[in-house]
Amino acid sequence: MPLHVPPAPAPALRSVLAALGSPAVREARTPALRSAPGPLSPEHPLPVHVLGVAPGGLAPATRLAAWRFQIRSSERAVAAADTMLTADGWAFSHFFEGPYIASTELALRQADGMTGPYQPRLLSIPDLYMLALWLHGDPAADASCGAPDPDDMLVPLSPAPPGFAAHRPHRAADLLPVITTRITRGPGPLLGSPAPA
Repeated sequence: MPLHVPPAPAPALRSVLAALGSPAVREARTPALRSAPGPLSPEHPLPVHVLGVAPGGLAPATRLAAWRFQIRSSERAVAAADTMLTADGWAFSHFFEGPYIASTELALRQADGMTGPYQPRLLSIPDLYMLALWLHGDPAADASCGAPDPDDMLVPLSPAPPGFAAHRPHRAADLLPVITTRITRGPGPLLGSPAPA
């Protein structure tokens, strides 16, 4: 099993467990969560890093923005919960649902069949409305920091922006230049630039 899921900060997990036992579940704008049968449990904690591209051709940088938990009911994830870092530590932010829930589960299953050990993370690219599973090659690394290494794998999740194939793994060294070029040139097509098929 090549995936080494990093432990989430204990306060982040406690805040999600508290939210699951509170009126927040009934008030959430997540019909799948409100109507889920049986007990709900947070699983697969993943750090969510946001990718930023600085002007002037500097290397992309990341910052830790959240810890995300898949919320499981019976056999499948029905929603997710995000936590955020506050002045008092990690705290529950919100529940949500949508296509990234199933896409994340699928990408994690696919990654589990890959060779080599990986630490799974999520990489958010807001400028492209894109989310990718980031498979970091050092499973013992501090999950709260760092940028993608050239040999790390990035797997765009569905729905992926035009020009990016969902669930197709790419080396970070191959995909990050395409992402950077797409962001700095704008949303138009990239003539003459390689794009993931």
